[in-house]
Amino acid sequence: MDLDPRHLEISSNLAKIQGRIRIAANNAQRSEAEIALIVVTKTYPASDVKILSGLGIDNFGENRSAEGEEKARDVQGLWHFQGQIQSNKIKQILTWAHFIHSLDDARHISYIKKALPEGKKISIFLQVALDGQLHRGGVSDEMLPLLAEEVLSADGLSLEGLMAVAPLGQDPHRAFSQLARIHSVFSQQFPMAKKLSAGMSNDFEVAIEYGATHVRVGSSILGVRTGPL
Repeated sequence: MDLDPRHLEISSNLAKIQGRIRIAANNAQRSEAEIALIVVTKTYPASDVKILSGLGIDNFGENRSAEGEEKARDVQGLWHFQGQIQSNKIKQILTWAHFIHSLDDARHISYIKKALPEGKKISIFLQVALDGQLHRGGVSDEMLPLLAEEVLSADGLSLEGLMAVAPLGQDPHRAFSQLARIHSVFSQQFPMAKKLSAGMSNDFEVAIEYGATHVRVGSSILGVRTGPL
């Protein structure tokens, strides 16, 4: 049976990205198995997520909780929330997400503690700001231990590691080398936090060079977004 054009497009793009991840891992003398590909499905329809699932993808990223909740009902997998956290959305996020990549506020940890359903486990990445522009999300590296201790004090929360976005206009080598240094210091204090969520469509290969364990790729696989960013 002939596959539809959208299936062929996604399959082809996915294979190219997986190949680039493989090459980047080899160049960094790392195992490809160390690196999780999270396909960012924000603004794309659930039908695309189903295609990805059929192609063997099981890690999906969303920036808006309502959109993530809707798609997670349709497609089983590991769902990652990576958008800016709003206090009034935390309860909803916890109904569908398995990972939160963007925790940067101790108050949100308190809300998560209160709203986490009994028996639910949630994995946490702390977002660090690499350029000091905290309004774009993230905290300074000096604040990370405080947040980490708060996460570790809560039942049901697992401290996975750090997340960061390379600042706009900055050389990604500079950004991710800085992140690698921060993560090295942080993981010495918190050895359970070995993961590093970094790299998107335009810079994931550089992020892999500097130790990323989770890369978040959307448009390079699913095409130019037509919905609101």
